[in-house]
Amino acid sequence: MKLLLDFLPIVVFFLTYKFAPELIEWVSPWLNANQQASLHAMEPIVLATAVLIPATILQIIYTRLSTGKVENMHLVTLALVVVMGSATVILQDKTFIQWKPTVVNWLFAAAFLGTYWVTGTTLLQRMMGQNLTLPVSVWIQLNYAWVAFFLLSGIANLVVAYNFSEDIWVNFKLFGLLGLTIVFIMAQSIFLYRYMNHEEP
Repeated sequence: MKLLLDFLPIVVFFLTYKFAPELIEWVSPWLNANQQASLHAMEPIVLATAVLIPATILQIIYTRLSTGKVENMHLVTLALVVVMGSATVILQDKTFIQWKPTVVNWLFAAAFLGTYWVTGTTLLQRMMGQNLTLPVSVWIQLNYAWVAFFLLSGIANLVVAYNFSEDIWVNFKLFGLLGLTIVFIMAQSIFLYRYMNHEEP
């Protein structure tokens, strides 16, 4: 459920991009002539980015109201969406929003790596240590696995963005990155299975 909530703004971005012409026609009657002209001149990816910003803000508000807290990772993502998304909308340049997933992933990699190097305790252990008991060496292995995943995800995003069409990149942003995340989490679960307590109660 949490994973789906995390990807909800991306789903909104994807649907807005795919149905941009229909969305523009639906909204146009409520706008004046100048606003209609600006909206019709807007590229689908810019419109999708303009919708992504409030969608991400609403996601953070919902998370805060439903759980009572917001993780630092969500706040970092929100800040990058607002800054890089606004740059895309204002400058009408998709480069900023295309770099956003890479910047987010690389910042997460730096956070996982930096926390361990500075404190000697992995970020995963800080987040999951109360619910899962593992040897220190396993926490370290998991930490480096996440670092590698974030780095490779960021690289994969740039490869698709600069070597394939805009439409393919939008599809990859939702299905590709989500698919990679699900596969990685499943692989991690299989790896952790051996360390779980399988004794009968």
